[in-house]
Amino acid sequence: MDRIRGTQSEEATATNLPSRALLWLIASFALLLSPQWDRLPLWLIAACAVLAAWRWLAQYGRVRLPGRLLRTGIMLVLIGVYVATVQGRFTVDTAASFFVLAVGLKWLETRSVRDFYVLFFILVYLASVNFLFHQEILWALVNFTGIALLLVGLQVLNAPELPGGMTSGLRRLGGMFLKTLPIVVLLFVFFPRMSPLWSVPLVSGEARTGISDTMRPGDISNLAQSSERAFRVTFGGEMPAYRDRYWRGLILDYLDGETWRQGQQEPFRALGRVAVDGGIGELEPNQYDVLLEPTDQRWAFALEGSRAVSDNVVEDSADLFRFRRPADSPVRYRLALESGASVAETQNAVELRRYLQLPQEGSPRARDFARELRRTMDDEQVVRTLLQRFRQQEYFYTLRPPAMPEDGIDSLLFDEKRGFCAHYAGATTFVLRAAGIPSRVVVGYQGGENGAGGDYLIVRQYDAHAWVEAYIDGRGWVRIDPTAAIAPDRIESGLRDAVAEEGSFLENNWTSPQRYADVALVQWASLQLDRINYQWQRWVVGYQGQSQMDLMSRLPGGFGMRELGYMTAGIVGAGLLIAGLISALQMRRGERRDAFRRVVDTWHRLCASAGVPVRHGETPSVLASRLAKAEPAAGDSARLFARMVNSHYYSAGKDDEGVEQLKRMRRLLATMKRQLRRSGTRTGKSSD
Repeated sequence: MDRIRGTQSEEATATNLPSRALLWLIASFALLLSPQWDRLPLWLIAACAVLAAWRWLAQYGRVRLPGRLLRTGIMLVLIGVYVATVQGRFTVDTAASFFVLAVGLKWLETRSVRDFYVLFFILVYLASVNFLFHQEILWALVNFTGIALLLVGLQVLNAPELPGGMTSGLRRLGGMFLKTLPIVVLLFVFFPRMSPLWSVPLVSGEARTGISDTMRPGDISNLAQSSERAFRVTFGGEMPAYRDRYWRGLILDYLDGETWRQGQQEPFRALGRVAVDGGIGELEPNQYDVLLEPTDQRWAFALEGSRAVSDNVVEDSADLFRFRRPADSPVRYRLALESGASVAETQNAVELRRYLQLPQEGSPRARDFARELRRTMDDEQVVRTLLQRFRQQEYFYTLRPPAMPEDGIDSLLFDEKRGFCAHYAGATTFVLRAAGIPSRVVVGYQGGENGAGGDYLIVRQYDAHAWVEAYIDGRGWVRIDPTAAIAPDRIESGLRDAVAEEGSFLENNWTSPQRYADVALVQWASLQLDRINYQWQRWVVGYQGQSQMDLMSRLPGGFGMRELGYMTAGIVGAGLLIAGLISALQMRRGERRDAFRRVVDTWHRLCASAGVPVRHGETPSVLASRLAKAEPAAGDSARLFARMVNSHYYSAGKDDEGVEQLKRMRRLLATMKRQLRRSGTRTGKSSD
């Protein structure tokens, strides 16, 4: 019997929450879940939708909320599916997924107002977790909108029958936002900046789009179908010409079958914080800032002949640059171009030997061709002859290369003659090494399109490129790009022009705005949105310790951390003082406005002193009848007073009539006091 009563009690409380408040809560949950839809497993999204729908249907009695045993069973099943999905991996991704699962399960026990508040705060925390994965302005607006829906639901919860609840709730939220905005801006600018949550190592298992430390013939052509941003670049001086925008990333010097990889693995480095605000102060004419999208890799991209300016990148061998830890969040760094610098470097024979490595077997025709060239030519002549072959013969640059299953280099050079940059770079390096010329494959990006207003460059994944560097005695390492000989348009103006004839540019990416370059409105809107997001990333997301101190140093007085602390304390104190003064003034104004309320409160206290306390929900007329029964001497005055209260609150009247009525009520209240005093009323006298 007790168990039955408990079940009935749980079912009864399932509808204790106002339906509109619950609806706002569910809408906020769906919105706050959207930033993670691209990384959550489909089964988890479906489970959250089913659990939230279950709670909504239970609100209207269509289904019953599960009891304790069934809830426990559902929880164990979903946790089992989660454990099977993550397969022992513990990353930020898997931890965030488990948190989302916990939020979904919470819907099945959301019955009371207390549960509503618990879920409210959990969803606020979910909004903060979203910033681990997305810091773009669009997703920030989604998070803030979700929190606004939560606050509206909270207002509806506390006043479910209030007419125009949503409109008035949004109006109140807008008012609070406008009042707090100046304080928020001041605190954002002056509060001593700490590294944000996303600057710690995420150890994320999420796959990133971008170049990797291996290169197979088709890898870069796959990237050519992606229009995602790789990085943006702002120059302090003139932008280099398109053909000179070679963004070097890493060197592949070991050929394993048909796969190029790094011969020397980078040393292990312990994970640490990410310095994401590497660009400080005004750019010098020879400097440039790079805002790199997350890659989960340590390599940074730079033009030839650069040197590090910011301390969040270090120069590696071969004029390459590396972060101190993998870039699992957007990173901003600064470099400078050295006049007259080149990637040439003096190396001894032992160091050069690894750039001659080739497999023991394979590609016999390419080996014979290299030996034939070497018989009568020096290094530079071999290079010139090979590039001349690419120019004069019918070699084609294509995103639709044919399949070359065996001896791919021979097939490319002598049979098919159709390929992408990775094919030609790998084949060129093979021939040069077979001819005894140290060479290596360089992977990075080439090109970049102007952003809105031409203020910066946008380098996208389809700008990924591979070329060759050969070591020539007396000159050092020299860039050799077979793609420039085969398809000059690719180097001079970009991939779109290079493959315009075959129509393969972004052919598998129907939703990319870059696919529709001929539609001016689409391109304009895309670039404007990118510019807004770029400025958001630079000046809001990237506003941290060094950026703040750089801004503060420009203010008179030379602000330091101590001065910032004092200023922050002053801003908070002034804000609290102003808020207190405004609240006090509003309270006093409210008291002046509701003089009738004060008179009615005095009457209630008078009734309580006569032993007739006010009951919850009691009307003035009922209270007057009870007072007349307990104290007949004051009965007529009490009934007249009750009629005047009803007349004031439930009938329209002119302002001057209200003032006169208030005077009459005060006189009548004084009469009641005298009548009760003459009748000998004692405090605490009881009544029915």
